[in-house]
Amino acid sequence: MELLSPAGNLQKLHYAWAYGADSAYIGLKHFSLRIKADNFFDDEYKVIKSLKEKYAKQGKPKKLLCALNISFHNADLRALESEIDYFKNYPIDAFIVQDVGVVGLLKKHFPNTALHLSTQANCINVQAVKVYSDMGFSRIVLGREVGLNEVAEIKSAVPEMELECFAHGAMCIAYSGRCLISAYLTGRSANSGFCSHSCRWNYQVVQKDGGAKELLQTEEFGKTLAVEEQERKGEYFPVEEGENYTALFSSKDICMIDYLFEMQKAGVDAIKIEGRMKSLYYTALVTRAYRKKLDLLEGKISEDEARPFIDELYNTAHREFSTGFYFSPDDANKTTVGKSSFSYVMMGTIGKKIAENKFEFISMNKLTAGTPIEFVGPDTHPIEDSNYILKNPETEETRDWVCHGHGCVIITDKPIKEDFIVRVKAVEDNN
Repeated sequence: MELLSPAGNLQKLHYAWAYGADSAYIGLKHFSLRIKADNFFDDEYKVIKSLKEKYAKQGKPKKLLCALNISFHNADLRALESEIDYFKNYPIDAFIVQDVGVVGLLKKHFPNTALHLSTQANCINVQAVKVYSDMGFSRIVLGREVGLNEVAEIKSAVPEMELECFAHGAMCIAYSGRCLISAYLTGRSANSGFCSHSCRWNYQVVQKDGGAKELLQTEEFGKTLAVEEQERKGEYFPVEEGENYTALFSSKDICMIDYLFEMQKAGVDAIKIEGRMKSLYYTALVTRAYRKKLDLLEGKISEDEARPFIDELYNTAHREFSTGFYFSPDDANKTTVGKSSFSYVMMGTIGKKIAENKFEFISMNKLTAGTPIEFVGPDTHPIEDSNYILKNPETEETRDWVCHGHGCVIITDKPIKEDFIVRVKAVEDNN
């Protein structure tokens, strides 16, 4: 199975490929459902081209997929057409789209680039797959609402169609992201890339005698209970049951790392990791964990070799895990509360090697010298170090601390390499 990882910016793309992804999906400014991700612009295509060429020369070709998965208004279509020449600079292997209105435009200008149907299109049955196949799509990113038995049925009926399924990351409470909560409460449409994640907010259920009596006795609603969002007191939305403020609509995260064999057996051709807006640390470690599990399934490494990397998956930020709809809707229908839990904080990355045991340190958070750190690499277990030295790269003076924006060199006797990640244990593990 192909491993597809998220890349919200150029640096995350670099780490997605470096830590084991076969493919990475990006968004371009204004046309992606993750507007708040950095996305790609200006002349970054030059770096991406160079990076792809490097991997190709190493015999490890990588694919670049581009998400154009918003719902297009007429003005959006005109804007897309005006940017076509710019898009042609990118070495794009496939476009991920939900709006069939852009298909003709893409076929005209990118006749040799594959079309993948976005999960936003809610494709969950055999007949829909056949329709999209006739339109020229070569891959369907199935809606997250399908079970593995349905995946197998679709693959059996349309074996020539590639099927891609989400294996890890956040789930939306609505059908494949078709949610109106954000647009209704904040005026920010999820279908245009501006989701405010209103489903993750806290709500309480109000009874008739708890302040919602007049509203709930109206003919329009006719309910006995309503929800009230914590910061919007007095605004009520009918529901059936519940108590206290809680995240009524906050889905658990998907984690299928223990069931990749079942996904493969069902006919899944590519597994996808969600999270273009998540951290570089998340992108790297989650990608690495799934890479090692796939290598285990393919007989490239042993269980003992794979297990430490798989276990590291749980050291990335995540909500309570589930298997989504794959085995039963019951698991997917359970909600969760609280923020994402994490065990480590990323301090930065290792840049260019300057000399023996001496590397550029690209700081992302404040690191005080002497704080125990761990180095994490694509194929190495965590390497602990407390005796490293931080120096000013210009004056060679020893630094007591460093933070984002400060030039820094790290000196260590540990066997590290470029692109390693530096992390520290969280002060308080919020698991």
